[in-house]
Amino acid sequence: MQSLLPAEAYIDEEWFVREQNLVMRPLWQFVAPRSLLSEHNAFVRRSICGVDVVVQNFNGELQALDNVCLHRQNPLQQKPQGLRPLVCGYHGWSYLPNGAVDNIPLDSDAYRLPEQDRKSLRLRGYAVATIGGLVFVNIADQPMSIEEQFSLPALDMLRSASEQFDDEVLIATFEGHFNWKLAYENLRDSLHPRFVHSKTLYQQVKFQPQMDEESIDEAKIYRATGSAGRMEHLARLRTFSGGGLNEPLQRMPDYPWHANVERFGNDDWYLNWLVFPNLHIASGSGGYSFIVEHHQPVSAGRTDLTVYYVTARKKRRYATSAAVLLSHLEGAQKVLREDIDIMEKVQSSLRPLASRATLGDYEFANAAIERWYMDVMDGRHAL
Repeated sequence: MQSLLPAEAYIDEEWFVREQNLVMRPLWQFVAPRSLLSEHNAFVRRSICGVDVVVQNFNGELQALDNVCLHRQNPLQQKPQGLRPLVCGYHGWSYLPNGAVDNIPLDSDAYRLPEQDRKSLRLRGYAVATIGGLVFVNIADQPMSIEEQFSLPALDMLRSASEQFDDEVLIATFEGHFNWKLAYENLRDSLHPRFVHSKTLYQQVKFQPQMDEESIDEAKIYRATGSAGRMEHLARLRTFSGGGLNEPLQRMPDYPWHANVERFGNDDWYLNWLVFPNLHIASGSGGYSFIVEHHQPVSAGRTDLTVYYVTARKKRRYATSAAVLLSHLEGAQKVLREDIDIMEKVQSSLRPLASRATLGDYEFANAAIERWYMDVMDGRHAL
């Protein structure tokens, strides 16, 4: 079957802007592991659909706010994450958890703002939700409930897995010159590892296409008819996130540091969770360590990958924990680079009016997502 997405969906900047407004802005977006926000004044700064957002811990309560000072539009927090009060470094304006201005240095001497004007100053706030050890933000004016986007089993799955994450995190960012949709299509493609990762990941995990005939037939029917209404459309969205046991490991790794952490589960399998639209969590060690991969759309042809490396929660501190994470990064980076390389090659081949991709039956999940996505983009259903 032929893809429903034209090449313009991957390369056209006007399409990208419309996509951000129609598809991405209404959805809950992952921002960071909760462990990065565990202390008072801990923050993460992220761009969500072009909006500069800071999520900050105010005495144990997380708030998501515009990261732009109301005085001269200077970014309040300058780094991707850190520990610092919400104070502008330009003129010292500080802010309260609700976004109201807390203090303006030399207010009565230099600014002379009328009291009513000062009281009306407030950073825009956004909805924030924590699922286990994962933090999400929704920047829509009227955000959908998080249960409308994720099914209860998916939420339970995310919660149980992420609550096992340790609070020591190694972070790396990769700049990819490809459209973000290529990433989720690649992650749902169980055939590519034997070719793209033949000398790396496929040596450890023999991924196989899941040829579920009932699911294939159902996806083809949905592809032909779409959803009858908004409720059915949202119900379809909830099927796009899930995961757990993926494939058995050919050889279960055994390292001395395993004795220092509380393994998630007891299965010697590759664990794999896909969270629509742009979050991937995996464990290639059967629950001893995890990679949290966040694909952040920047433009039609650029996606930033922020990747978090964590082990399972420590039973006890051990001297080599930082070295373990670094080794984890070095191993996972080989696979990431292979994926980035192939996606950049695909991106470079796309041209306006180019022939559309040809999908096989094993790609039924991507085929269903395509129909859902195009129904939003073409205005048949809104979020």
